[in-house]
Amino acid sequence: MNKPIKNPDPNMRYPKEQNLSTVDATLLGTVLLLVLGGAIGLFGSDSLSGATQVAMMMTGFLAAMVGLKNGIRWSEIEASIIQATARTAVPNLIFLSVGALIGAMMLSGAVPTLLFVGMKLLSPEWFYPSCCLICALVSICIGSSWTTAATIGVAMIGVAYGFSLSPAITAGAVVSGAYFGDKMSPLSETTNLAPAIAGSNLFTHIRHMSWVSVPSIMLALLFFFMVSVFTNTSDAKDSQITAFLDALESSYTIAWYNLIPVVLLLVLAVKKVPAYLAITGVTLIAMMLALLTQMPVVNQFIALLGLEGSSALGRALWVTLYDGFMINTGNEQVDSLLSRGGMLSMVNMVWLVLASMMMTGVLERIGFVTYLMRALSKLISSTGSLIATTMGTCLGVNVLTGDQYLSIVLPGQMWKAEYKKRGLASENLSRSLEDGGTITSPLIPWNACGVYMAGTLQVATLAYLPFCFFNLINPLLALLYGFLNIRIVRISDEETGEEAKSQLNPLTDAQEKPAIAG
Repeated sequence: MNKPIKNPDPNMRYPKEQNLSTVDATLLGTVLLLVLGGAIGLFGSDSLSGATQVAMMMTGFLAAMVGLKNGIRWSEIEASIIQATARTAVPNLIFLSVGALIGAMMLSGAVPTLLFVGMKLLSPEWFYPSCCLICALVSICIGSSWTTAATIGVAMIGVAYGFSLSPAITAGAVVSGAYFGDKMSPLSETTNLAPAIAGSNLFTHIRHMSWVSVPSIMLALLFFFMVSVFTNTSDAKDSQITAFLDALESSYTIAWYNLIPVVLLLVLAVKKVPAYLAITGVTLIAMMLALLTQMPVVNQFIALLGLEGSSALGRALWVTLYDGFMINTGNEQVDSLLSRGGMLSMVNMVWLVLASMMMTGVLERIGFVTYLMRALSKLISSTGSLIATTMGTCLGVNVLTGDQYLSIVLPGQMWKAEYKKRGLASENLSRSLEDGGTITSPLIPWNACGVYMAGTLQVATLAYLPFCFFNLINPLLALLYGFLNIRIVRISDEETGEEAKSQLNPLTDAQEKPAIAG
């Protein structure tokens, strides 16, 4: 899974969608590209601070006008917006709770201890591939790229600063490793969702994915190794590293018990405890641990806030959760790294997701998404083109809706019958859903996964995107396999039989079988 939450109800359906004319669809597609592209072009990585949100809401407004022109009532459009935004309620709660968790783990010494241990054990010369590999192993064990990023990922970004290495490349290594592990873990929700939608078996699905994903992660590690070879690590001088470690050790009590919140969060992830409950519970435990083991840090924080009196302690703890933590160690780099967190740091991300879902709800209701999928069906002429179209559809849904689950559920339902008609086993579809949907989600700035990774790692999506080697290589390798018919599993004609012929093709009768939301 990429979002550590339960997948939406696959039986949830939208109202019948209106047929959209080519003129309307072309107008909306052009506006979408111009407005979103213009926001990114004008503001760059700062576009997510408001420009992209405005662009999405204006696109949603125009789409609503098109729907009204076509006879769709505003009440129906509004209901679709509500239904779309409802899908983000839990992710938005997770965004806010992760902000509080980061502040708590800074105060309690959990992240500083991880930084200290990481800088002691890791070498700057091989840091990038080591970072990717560690995140991959952790993510396989817990089945969550989000939890991996919030714990190991945050620490790796800190170690990168300590080594004077690139946070963007480090974030790319974190995302690459976390998504490989997430994709290959039987504990992952998207890894369970994809075969469930396609009609495949979980472990058959994982084995089939491994033919693409394992070579992809090996190539990614090779690229990170090459980047490390050509990276000048002379800036990571012993004196700088020593100063970094001294600042941590002089400000915090560095001890094994500081890692209790991190270990507990990983255990809860393995146990499949709902993310909001797990994160909030661990946050409270981290705050209590801070009071038991890090009182000098707490007192300094109180002084930095200028608080006095009997309520100072309570107010400081409160501020940590909603506005984040700050510290003065005497080392400016350490201070800027550890002074972060709080729910307010995630509010902009919540705004982005809500704006994205507003646009998505309107586009879904007026039939824009179905129009695109119907048009894509004309591109299919071979097994390779079917796999390419499936992956392109997943990517398109990721871009248009910002919802990773929907990018698996909707294309899976759309193309399932087509795979059977062509005698292709269901694991081909389930693998393609992950290759096009799961893998690309953190590369899109307004997708919930891209928003989460950028907010948690404090590196803009467009900054780390070029270094997400696994996420970039895996889809390309999957396309190559498809067109060259490598590791494509087929089923016999008897298994295909009349079943596929009797199935309704959603591309030819969208009115009778509305799209399924994820």
